[in-house]
Amino acid sequence: MRILIIEDNRRLAESIRDILKHGYDCDICEDGCQGAAMLPAGGYDAAILDLMLPGKDGITLLKEVRQKGCFVPVLILTAKSELEDRVLGLESGADYYLTKPFDMQELTAVVKTLVRRRGEMIPENPSYGNITLSQADYTLRGPRKQIPLGKKEYDIMRILMVNREQVVSKETLLLKVWGNDADAVENNVEVYISFLRKKLEFLQADIEIVTSRRLGYRIGKKKTQEE
Repeated sequence: MRILIIEDNRRLAESIRDILKHGYDCDICEDGCQGAAMLPAGGYDAAILDLMLPGKDGITLLKEVRQKGCFVPVLILTAKSELEDRVLGLESGADYYLTKPFDMQELTAVVKTLVRRRGEMIPENPSYGNITLSQADYTLRGPRKQIPLGKKEYDIMRILMVNREQVVSKETLLLKVWGNDADAVENNVEVYISFLRKKLEFLQADIEIVTSRRLGYRIGKKKTQEE
């Protein structure tokens, strides 16, 4: 499980990371503009967001990523405790609002709840375009045909389909699919992406895996000749 901590107080961010380190891998971002780019693209299971950030404030960041279709659960963690601040944060797309100073046990409990909720929100058989991914038998189904997938092919395809139209980095795919396998390298991802592209072509899919150079991969609709 991966958590993005968007907090400009480095010492506090590292303390939060230490609190969560036994259950989660945490990345720290200290700038709002950078956070707005990382959150939709990083394959995160949840985010902890401060409101007062350099570059871009937390509310603006949150509204932007929600408008882009990024629904990673977000916990706002801030010193702003007024009722109107809480209401604004929740109405802007936050899933929970916690004020500083915070209780360590409450923070841990909230993160667990948000991560669990995200798992419940992800459909068992995600569909996009004319393609459906079946969890029951690791099968990729098209309009007329279907084809079985290996475990790693299934895992990669599921991550891409859940994060449709969002770039997922090679590093994220390596971490989520290969875990702590020291022998896994970026070339592993490229090989499996190639396998999946051939299977989508076989199924006559109207979606495709697009390479975003130096960033990663995303699932998108195929462009028609008119486009």
